[in-house]
Amino acid sequence: MIVKLVLIGLITGLCNGLFGSGGGTILVPSMIFIMGTEEHKAHATAILVILPLTILSTLVYYRSSYISWPLTLKVVSGGIAGSVIGAKLLNRIPSWILRKVFGLFMIIAAVRMVI
Repeated sequence: MIVKLVLIGLITGLCNGLFGSGGGTILVPSMIFIMGTEEHKAHATAILVILPLTILSTLVYYRSSYISWPLTLKVVSGGIAGSVIGAKLLNRIPSWILRKVFGLFMIIAAVRMVI
């Protein structure tokens, strides 16, 4: 089990560093389908796991001058409000609906990335 968790973490960190993504796209399905974690716990845990990964990736990007501060500040202003609303809604949404909405979101994101 430890090896699975470390591999999931390695893949998640790699995707987070390369693509700026990993929490939802890698961690949540991995925790649900490989580790058998309940939906709500998987989503909440993914957010916490991504925090240190994001901080480290941000430092690397910052040192390379890849960050657009005006863009960052605009997106963060809405992101803060959205994250509070989303975290509160997570506890109110049944697991089966959460799974469907998350799956639909991933499909839409994948199609948009390819097209």
